Amino acid sequence: MGGFRSDMTGIKATQLEARAAARKQAYVRFDYRGHGRSSGVFEELCLSDWLQDSLDVFDALTEGPQTVVGSSMGGWLALLLALRRKERVKGLVLIAPAPDFTRDLLAIFTEEERRRLEAEGVVYRANDYGAPHPFTRKLLEDGKNHLLLGKAIDLACPVRLIHGKKDADVPWQKSAQIKERLTSKDVMVTWVDDGDHRLSRPQDLELIDKAVEELSQWRDL
Repeated sequence: MGGFRSDMTGIKATQLEARAAARKQAYVRFDYRGHGRSSGVFEELCLSDWLQDSLDVFDALTEGPQTVVGSSMGGWLALLLALRRKERVKGLVLIAPAPDFTRDLLAIFTEEERRRLEAEGVVYRANDYGAPHPFTRKLLEDGKNHLLLGKAIDLACPVRLIHGKKDADVPWQKSAQIKERLTSKDVMVTWVDDGDHRLSRPQDLELIDKAVEELSQWRDL
């Protein structure tokens, strides 16, 4: 499950697919609406839409126990999906997960950005990886319906969090917060001291794949 404005052709998604294929493990990658090859206008969509996309893909294209991998915003969506499909999600691998990022953004908006959001319905913010990101009023308001970190996250499955200490987009403390909120007795965080938000270097991909391989063996909850 990819991040905000990411798509299924990214290096993490494609490398995980190759690793899964090598061990004859089924694998699904997809684009939310408004992302990559999927239809839809990005600015007209929000977290609820992308969560529904994720549930639709999960229900239609997978069967049996699943290990769900989520990166950045996809980590938020993976947690939301797992809460709705507890009987089938047997493990979560969360890479620089960003639950509640819409609330975090609102807290740091300048007065000028708040005025623009009210007047125009969208604010564009600089992005180190390409064109400025659009954050719509619809997205930010919808995010309030899916906040997780203000209460316990009631999941029993094992969870592996991987987060770079040099992440400039999602502070590494976010993974520590998630660990505190999870009710699962099997939660482990791997800090990557020199890792950035993308965690797409060969050594990062190896960490991610090892976590996927480990949790894919899990059967008894």
